[in-house]
Amino acid sequence: MNHLLIQNITKTYPGGVCALNNLHLDIGPGLFGLLGPNGAGKSSLMRTIASLQLPTSGNIFLNGTDILAEPGYIKKQLGYLPQDFGVYPKITASQLLEHMAVLKGIANKAERREQVLALLQMTNLYEHRNKAVHTYSGGMRQRFGIAQALLGNPGVIIVDEPTAGLDPEERNRFNNLLSEIGEEVIIILSTHIVEDVRNLCPKMAIMDKGRILATGEPATFINRIEGKVWQRGVNRDDLQHFIQSYRVISSQLIGGKPSIRVYSENMPGEGFVAAKAGLEDVYFTYLKNLEVCLQPA
Repeated sequence: MNHLLIQNITKTYPGGVCALNNLHLDIGPGLFGLLGPNGAGKSSLMRTIASLQLPTSGNIFLNGTDILAEPGYIKKQLGYLPQDFGVYPKITASQLLEHMAVLKGIANKAERREQVLALLQMTNLYEHRNKAVHTYSGGMRQRFGIAQALLGNPGVIIVDEPTAGLDPEERNRFNNLLSEIGEEVIIILSTHIVEDVRNLCPKMAIMDKGRILATGEPATFINRIEGKVWQRGVNRDDLQHFIQSYRVISSQLIGGKPSIRVYSENMPGEGFVAAKAGLEDVYFTYLKNLEVCLQPA
């Protein structure tokens, strides 16, 4: 069973910018969601796990091996789809996958070809295998990115903001692809899209400003806040008053009119109705540092 242990990782860049602040995560097989806003430090953490940069302090162990001391260990077992995935121009998908398979150490030509074709089938790109990857749509390119990440049967797969910018149909296709990957593989889904984590990940962490704010199971988080989320429409002129007077989790426009969701143990006031709690409520509660106890008693 693959096991990734991140202990007290800190990363401070030149100029004093602290991107990672004493992080601790314990990640087992399956899909693990790392949820946080842009600038939370997610990509910096992914690069550190992938041994593309060294932390200022801390330790990372994969299956008991210190990968900071032995970065080659994780590189042999890692599939990585970074946030910015570039491709060579005028090279077909099958050619580029073959090239990447060689770089990953798949020396046997027949084995390499078999794996390339199987991955093109799996990602629904087989019919487009002879097209240049730079001509692919955004969704097709992300699926190609997963194909290259799966080369060599990795034990750890990192996908960094994989569905940002995709239309709903392509996002669903990509998420279905992630869910089909074997249960023995560690898949870290780094994203700011709450829906992706809710739909895919049995375990998750919420991250902001270089810190891990909470870890657990999405369903458990939601259960703790169920019955304590209330909603009502408000006038635009009154919005700031409500924000100052209540523990407002979020506000959004519904039919062009502001609507707020607030946390309260009891009915907070006239006009509020009970709302079904969701992972987004949990997420914003932590990001806004509301004085809400979401931890078990």
